Amino acid sequence: MIKNILNKLPRKQSKSVENRDGGVSISSSKVPTTVKSNKISSSNTKAPVPNGTYSVTEYGAFEDGIAKAQLSFNDVPISEKQNLFLRKLSLCCVVLDFTDPTKNLNEKDIKRQILIEIVDYVASASGKFSEIAMQEFIRMVSVNLFRTLLSQPRENKVLQSFEVEEAEPLIDPSWPHLQIVYECLLKLVTSPGMDTKLAKRYISRNFIVKLLDLFNSEDPREREYLKTVLHRIYGKFMVYRPFIRKVINDIFCRFTFETERYNGIAELLEILGSIINGLALPLKEEHKLFLVRALIPLHKPKCVSVYHQQLTYCITQFVEKDCKLADTVIRCLLKYWPVTNSSKEVMFLSEVEEVLEATQPAEFLRCMIPLFRQIARCLHSSNFQVAERALFLWNNDRVSNLVNQNRKVILPIIFCSLEKNGRSHWNQSVKSLTLNVCKIFSESDPELFAECSLKFKEDEAQEEEVKRKREEVWKRLEKIASSNEAATTRLSEDR
Repeated sequence: MIKNILNKLPRKQSKSVENRDGGVSISSSKVPTTVKSNKISSSNTKAPVPNGTYSVTEYGAFEDGIAKAQLSFNDVPISEKQNLFLRKLSLCCVVLDFTDPTKNLNEKDIKRQILIEIVDYVASASGKFSEIAMQEFIRMVSVNLFRTLLSQPRENKVLQSFEVEEAEPLIDPSWPHLQIVYECLLKLVTSPGMDTKLAKRYISRNFIVKLLDLFNSEDPREREYLKTVLHRIYGKFMVYRPFIRKVINDIFCRFTFETERYNGIAELLEILGSIINGLALPLKEEHKLFLVRALIPLHKPKCVSVYHQQLTYCITQFVEKDCKLADTVIRCLLKYWPVTNSSKEVMFLSEVEEVLEATQPAEFLRCMIPLFRQIARCLHSSNFQVAERALFLWNNDRVSNLVNQNRKVILPIIFCSLEKNGRSHWNQSVKSLTLNVCKIFSESDPELFAECSLKFKEDEAQEEEVKRKREEVWKRLEKIASSNEAATTRLSEDR
């Protein structure tokens, strides 16, 4: 009886294992079969970071769990593998300090080895993951990935605004661990052992928003992994597809109309290119609105050269899906056409060529007049790269055929620019290309070419006449002004 009473009394807690740095301790009592919560106490009253993460100096929990978590999955029976998996996940929730490369080297190496074991375990898992395993896995991923992103000093960003493509990317010092965490997440999303309905509870909308925020990372390696992971999530979780498109739409609008600073636009556009390619026909109205309100305005920022190739692919994908969008796309491009930025103008001309390749003749008729008015200005540009790129349009068979079919409308619009180039452009390459284009028109329709030439000469004569009359008027005004000045001088002398 005395023994029964003694058993009911609370037992004394076992001694805590202290961290070698001092101050941090954790109970060394037996760990239950489920995940043990990492309750860290500190003599300096420093509180743990929320969501299961621990500050850089608090390694009591890390050291306490190493002995048990370092066991290999091959060293335990099948019934204990999940418990070991959970211990390893819990241990990897401790965030280490990578700002000092000489600090905690042993802990960093151990954590890296454990993360690699987790990757192998997830990749080779044959059965379904339990709910507790899914919960702890997403917690570990969130603790390690969702952080304050590193950024370069302000003075460096000012310099980079002028040389965006030549700027050196910022390398995250914690990447050796982050890469394996991304690999863990990728293996989970692609694993046949992941129950999508169960995973949806933990890979939530909030999780996806935070994942998309990481696209602003300055480390290009991280953005590449994010691109792959997000694409897999988009394919696996159909219920989240509209939501993901909406969040990307918001990122684009904020970048275009507010900040003009975001590192992952090119990667997001690569994902969208694949998404657009898989859209069902006919296109929904929401997809057309996304094109007009989010994609086309991306031509506005100065740094468009960073992501222009991916943007052009997305735009042409829309036109190929629905040929009626060609007129809308070209008119919107003309709206954002650069005035003083010649390199940007060359990019726009390249994009116009790709859009025209996917344009049907009926749609070309709707937009050819405003389009070739702009091309005429490009043909006569003093910047030889712009003029040369505009003339290269005739090297494209598709564009050349569309122009030839509508030459009676197009040639009168561009003839003046062609004639002035042939006479007086300073660049010899532009001159020779201009003569080639004129030869194409003269051979395809000599009468039209002669009419345009005659009209140009008449217009030129009229301009000369207007110029002559203007000079005569100015001479008369100068004569009148001189006589008035002389009369005023005489009156003042008489007084």
